[in-house]
Amino acid sequence: MKYTSPLILLSLVLIVVSSSPLWASASEQKYQHFLQCLLEHSLDNYPISKVVYSPINSSYSSVLDFSIRNLRFSKPQTPKPLLIITPSHVSHIQAAVICSKSHGLQIRTRSGGHDFEGLSYVAYLPFIIVDLINLRSVTIDVENSTAWVQSGATLGELYYRIGEKSRTLAFPAGVCPTVGVGGHFSGGGYGFMLRKFGLAADNVIDAYLVDANGKVHDRESMGEDLFWAIRGGGGGSFGIVVAWKVKLVPVPATVTSCSTHRNLEGDAIKLVHQWQYVANKLDENLFLGILLTGGNITTTQEGIADPTATFFILFLGKVDELVATLSTTFPELSLMKQDCVETSWIESTLIAATGVQIVESLEPLLNRTPPTIESTKIKSDYIKEPIPEATIEGIFQRLKAQDIATSQLIFVPYGGRMSQISESETPFSHRAANLYKIGYIVGWKEQSLNAKKRHISWIREVYEYMTPFVSKSPRSAYANYRDLDIGANNKYRKTSVKQASVWGLKYFGNNFKRLVYVKTKVDPYDFFRHEQSIPAL
Repeated sequence: MKYTSPLILLSLVLIVVSSSPLWASASEQKYQHFLQCLLEHSLDNYPISKVVYSPINSSYSSVLDFSIRNLRFSKPQTPKPLLIITPSHVSHIQAAVICSKSHGLQIRTRSGGHDFEGLSYVAYLPFIIVDLINLRSVTIDVENSTAWVQSGATLGELYYRIGEKSRTLAFPAGVCPTVGVGGHFSGGGYGFMLRKFGLAADNVIDAYLVDANGKVHDRESMGEDLFWAIRGGGGGSFGIVVAWKVKLVPVPATVTSCSTHRNLEGDAIKLVHQWQYVANKLDENLFLGILLTGGNITTTQEGIADPTATFFILFLGKVDELVATLSTTFPELSLMKQDCVETSWIESTLIAATGVQIVESLEPLLNRTPPTIESTKIKSDYIKEPIPEATIEGIFQRLKAQDIATSQLIFVPYGGRMSQISESETPFSHRAANLYKIGYIVGWKEQSLNAKKRHISWIREVYEYMTPFVSKSPRSAYANYRDLDIGANNKYRKTSVKQASVWGLKYFGNNFKRLVYVKTKVDPYDFFRHEQSIPAL
């Protein structure tokens, strides 16, 4: 077989010059130098040519599309990367950083692809994607109750590996098993145990990071300022986190999961209103959230939209104790044992993700592909005072819209551990002052412009309707629920600190200033950036 050098293989990408407007503007020689640079900065034992995909590669589209979780960003007109690199070794990340920086290319870093504005795989300047899908190892240390997890692993993979080793250790992160660890941890990351153990980012104790100079750091060498920033300061601003060391938390051998549904025929509005006075004061072992669902999927046989309120529970204990507790603290809910199931914690993660009551296997946690992929838009709010019952009725009326495919509001209670952690402990500032968080979600499958406009208009109208009843000065938002409706959205130029403060203060509160300070210190030329990244002074 005739030998073909890695450089020649990589150079084949230049064939696309005539068909790609982003590449067409640059000289062939410039990109020859870029590809040569990648080779020079990768190790012989880990050839980078095996993990580089160009548009002429037969696997390019499948690699690009595999982790896209929002169909809004998979259109033919969506900007595509010049190259995709799927590192199998940290040296590949170092090479990508060094060469992109020296050749004027942007980097977008992707772990699981659950990026609500596509910022981890879409840019409007020449860019490459560093897709961490091959860096997904998980190492559990039961004796010390810790784990090392690489950024390309999903939450499901992390949970599965914990469950393999122990049924009384857990990790307080999100519900969706296909979410990538890298993005989830970097923006805070919440789940059903946040009232007991805080956020995922609150339980990170070390990390490996490649900085803007291509150097690898752990917690000690990166310093406490940068280590502080990456635990909730949002992805794509400070470097590429290769792996995280997390503190595993103790859970009882038996936990209880419950769900009970109410609709407008019942007492849904009154129950949601009363919930506001109860949920944040419950024992920290008890998480009681609400999911409001409307749109076409709730239409009855009579053609009437019937929005539902699902009260969902995770209790770190047995069902009898749970039912007894709620019979005194929230008797209006009338929770019964048949609404609940006792399992191990690891089984409860599948119940939360899928809604099944009987878990026959943990293998679905290893599936990286969500059951459905559609176009979505998301927004968020924080609530400091209970909202009036009439306002909740207004929400239900909006959920009746039948020209909307799926509309949801999720109410996430705070209190417990979330009230005990200082606002400045990590960049995630939304702590003691909040009763609960609201996430607004709209989804649709119809891929027409009219469908997109209709659904995005719906969520914007609901968000506007809620303005008088949510946090103010600033109106706070959750960084992992990226929303380009908020503040500056400059697709082509760097964003100033003044521009960025519009959304930066909403995401990070008073911590935004410190994030800018850290960014200026570690990445003064703003190499790692996107439309809502932390800017440098």
